[in-house]
Amino acid sequence: MATFMQLLLCLLLFAGRCQEIDVISEPIPVTGGRISGEYLDNPKVHVYKGIPFAAPPVGPNRWRAPQPVVAWKGVKKCLEFGPSPVQPKPVPFMFWSQEFLIPEEPISEDCLYLNVWTGANSSTERRPVLVYIYGGGFRSGGSGCPIYDGTAMAQKGVVFVSLNYRVGNFGFLALPALSDESDSGTSGNYALLDMIAALKWVRENINKFGGDPDNVTIAGQSAGAFAVNYLTVSPLAKGLFHRAIAESGGNFYQSPLRGNNDLREAEKAGSQFARELGVTDLKALRSLAPELIMNARGGVSWPVIDGYVVPEAVMTAYQEGHQNDVPMLIGWNDNDILMGQPATLQAFRQAMATRFGKDTTSLWRVYPAENEEQSVRSQHAMNRDEMFGVQMYTWAKVQSRTGANPIYLYNFNRALPAYGPETQFGAFHSGEIVYAYDNLSTLDRPWEPADQEIASLMSSYWVNFSRTGDPNGNGLPTWQAFDATNAKTMLIDTQSECQTLPAKPQMEFWENQYKK
Repeated sequence: MATFMQLLLCLLLFAGRCQEIDVISEPIPVTGGRISGEYLDNPKVHVYKGIPFAAPPVGPNRWRAPQPVVAWKGVKKCLEFGPSPVQPKPVPFMFWSQEFLIPEEPISEDCLYLNVWTGANSSTERRPVLVYIYGGGFRSGGSGCPIYDGTAMAQKGVVFVSLNYRVGNFGFLALPALSDESDSGTSGNYALLDMIAALKWVRENINKFGGDPDNVTIAGQSAGAFAVNYLTVSPLAKGLFHRAIAESGGNFYQSPLRGNNDLREAEKAGSQFARELGVTDLKALRSLAPELIMNARGGVSWPVIDGYVVPEAVMTAYQEGHQNDVPMLIGWNDNDILMGQPATLQAFRQAMATRFGKDTTSLWRVYPAENEEQSVRSQHAMNRDEMFGVQMYTWAKVQSRTGANPIYLYNFNRALPAYGPETQFGAFHSGEIVYAYDNLSTLDRPWEPADQEIASLMSSYWVNFSRTGDPNGNGLPTWQAFDATNAKTMLIDTQSECQTLPAKPQMEFWENQYKK
């Protein structure tokens, strides 16, 4: 009897456990073969991780445009993220804790994989698709970061896709020999080509997941936002997306954060990089251990104007109306600050007098520095506004003038709750991500009810925009499209409202400087 009761208890426990365990989904066909994923019974979302969208960019495929997927037999179980691209071991720094970083392993050149989260019940549904592109300065990052989880967005009706792309010299190295061997006569920009290949995969396959290939939004933060900016001017990406979201990143003016090299300059930098490695032959370069390339100094780690992927400067493309004209939603954070220790008041005032000369009087009107405290605030504000603010403001301004589709501008001003001074960074660079994708649960912070409300609000705007190209919806504060006269901006905080951009005078200062 005891044995029977023990068996019965085990069966009951097993049955209860089965209700909690995720189950393998039914196989579906995609480019290359059939895949299965994971079915989360609660919250009823299908997840497919590590789907190959191109051949491994290794050996002879290193520094080549992504090649077609290598077909496989049987059913590939897509239950784990594919390897992150080659980069140094992830170590928390500044305000980026472990949740913002890739897993410690695997890391590999064989990295061209993407992930899909969907709540669709059948392939006949046509849900909006959001394709997320990670940040990391084009030198690091990967789609396996905890904060990029797509479960919440899938619950809200969006098919969420995240992708990997090559970073550092693996993603951007240009060389005359590489240009000579390519059909386009160019080299570099492999990272952008990876993104375009992933978007083509989405175009061909996302209907199998209940997604609508004719309603695709590209979205990214930091380097991912720069990537979105470049994709909006790339003829190779035309028609592969229908809306664009960019969080803290745009390339309209030269600034300390970004380069604006053309192909010939990039080839020179690449040639110098190869010489310092002591290898100039392409075959030998492609046989080098990835660690040697990763650890070597120099090279190219940023998109370049190559006449092919990026045919002209972003500013020129927008001014001439050559952009891929789609509805856009863009913005930056109150504490988008990437700088070291601020200078003393005296050193700051002297440096600004040297830099701006007779325009220093105009500078002090918008960035006052009468005492040390004021000086620190102005240095932070200048860093934020030059690196991000004026780039995004100009993006909104030029699109509103030359584009037929609207652009919506935001400022994220919520200071993330902190456990103490060591985690108190305000509305820091990347801090908005967990709000925009309703992922507060992925980041260890002492969240307050106000944060849940902001995450609900912000993610609703993102979902509505992905669905229709307009972030507005029932019960949400009205968000007016930006134009150059009203500069309407959604200020996202504990009280969110749309008003004229408070930093408009600062933006106009930088515009005048860059015009000179």
